[in-house]
Amino acid sequence: MATDDYPWEPPLAGTEVEHLLGTLKRLRTTFRWKADDLDEAGLTYRIPSSSLTLGGLLKHLAADEDSMFTVKLTGASIGEPWESIWPDGAEYHVFTLDPTGHTPDELYSLWDGAVARSDARIAAALERGALDQPTALGFGADGHASLRRLLFDLIEEYGRHTGHADLIREAVDGRVGEDPPAGWTPVSGRAG
Repeated sequence: MATDDYPWEPPLAGTEVEHLLGTLKRLRTTFRWKADDLDEAGLTYRIPSSSLTLGGLLKHLAADEDSMFTVKLTGASIGEPWESIWPDGAEYHVFTLDPTGHTPDELYSLWDGAVARSDARIAAALERGALDQPTALGFGADGHASLRRLLFDLIEEYGRHTGHADLIREAVDGRVGEDPPAGWTPVSGRAG
């Protein structure tokens, strides 16, 4: 049900692909809104019971986007910017939640760039075949995960972390709400 004021809304009645991509877009948009327009203090703020930060979640989800639709989809190396950030190539680095060493604009750029790359890779995969096409992510004798599975996994990841972002952002400056306001667009970081 996307409109000019709410372009991130998934359709009320569409195809499976439209629903999956629409749901992912809405979750991404809500997450980005929760993390948007913060300086270094806001992006590194921690609630007392957790080590999670909005900056760490931006970095983590950016790496997860590139891992999901490069490594897991095609079997290719994760590529830049991650190979420069983690030159030792250790795969566990993909899941880091540490924003240290990045400015707010760099963290927002990591996420924005990863989402753009993922969208292009998903579109290319859908041009090659349907949601049930096998990916490089294998599960031994069970075979390979489908593109559908990768999309569901990323939707689940955003659902989990958007909930975390809700709590952290409310603690940072009181921003609450389920969805961005009508016509919202990212403004990136504030000089800190």
